[in-house]
Amino acid sequence: MTSERAVLLIADIGGYTEYMRTHRMNLAHAEVGTARMLESIVDAARGFDLIEIEGDAAFLSRRDGGGDPNAAVAELLRVVVAMHRAFHREREDVATNLCPCGGCREIGNLKLKFVAHVGDVAVQSIRGRRKLVGIDVILVHRLLKNPVAIPEYVLLSEELFASGQAVLPERVEEITPDLEGIGSVRAYFVDVADIDDPLPPLRSPAWYQRLGNTFAIVGRGLPLMLGRKQVRSVAESV
Repeated sequence: MTSERAVLLIADIGGYTEYMRTHRMNLAHAEVGTARMLESIVDAARGFDLIEIEGDAAFLSRRDGGGDPNAAVAELLRVVVAMHRAFHREREDVATNLCPCGGCREIGNLKLKFVAHVGDVAVQSIRGRRKLVGIDVILVHRLLKNPVAIPEYVLLSEELFASGQAVLPERVEEITPDLEGIGSVRAYFVDVADIDDPLPPLRSPAWYQRLGNTFAIVGRGLPLMLGRKQVRSVAESV
């Protein structure tokens, strides 16, 4: 086991649990749609390593090499913007398919939020998979349960906020959540809209493109419908 200092980032799909519960009858298509969005999020996270897909969230990390902390936070925000845009483009693309089921029609209600922290982690390799453990890993996961009321935000731990104030937008709000097993901590959040420009509307796809998208959803969902593949379960909190 080795240790390192790392920037930890969780991209969490808001509304996922209620969405999957509501669309139990359309579970296969709901699962396919959210899987596509998670894939797009991970692909957009250039410079970060995927540690694990945790149900409705992607847990990623990047080694903190020191240097200018403001530059590190600026890079984090750049990646967050790229992931946010990729998520919304994929969400809108999935929504253009022609399937009338609730899992396809209401996927546009899903949102994306981010929680980030910097700290010391222990690195384990289990059957070739890289795992991170330590109190800072627990802390970033605990921060997912917070009182932030807006649907799409970036929540920074106090350590990360203190190192990157110069590159953050003017509107930053403080919260003091009481984290299970850790206690009260300070954290700071910004609205994703304050760090990213509104996405331009997608061009309406031609009918044959919508048809192809429909077949793609149906094809990927077929193993789930036939019971040949298990639905991912939402991971419990650390």
